[in-house]
Amino acid sequence: MTPMEDGQMALGPRMVELPPKKLVGRSLRMTLANDRTFELWNGFMANKKKVGKKVGTDLYSVQVYADADMPQFGPTTEFTKWAAVEVSDFTDREADFETMTLCGGLYAVFVHKGRADRFPRTMEFIFQEWLPSSAYELDDRPHFELLGEKYRNNDPDSEEEVWVPVKKK
Repeated sequence: MTPMEDGQMALGPRMVELPPKKLVGRSLRMTLANDRTFELWNGFMANKKKVGKKVGTDLYSVQVYADADMPQFGPTTEFTKWAAVEVSDFTDREADFETMTLCGGLYAVFVHKGRADRFPRTMEFIFQEWLPSSAYELDDRPHFELLGEKYRNNDPDSEEEVWVPVKKK
């Protein structure tokens, strides 16, 4: 799979059967019109070192929607966004962090390359081009971005994985 650059993708996603994952972090309710992502991540990153039993160094940006009906999604649709890390268990955590279990299942994994202001083009490709013409439909599970070693906040060479929950039509 070739990373998306400027909203373009040469090939489709890779399909991954994800096992459940334990996440520790913080969450906020928001909409695209009232985007609180900076507030969320700023608060989380300032205290991330307090999270014990981390698994790896990847960061998870998780979105939990009321249902999988993404065509109804718009600027004022509320969702919960998480800033989190994976942990081996929930026993060693600070009281000011929340926990969630990211349920497993089938995900279509895309690569977004570039700055955050180009991200809407990636999402447009996924939901308006790839998904309607694929053999899959959305599944009612959290969506997330995996911010790994190639992620560099707002850098044109940054890469992140976009994990979209799907099931066969």
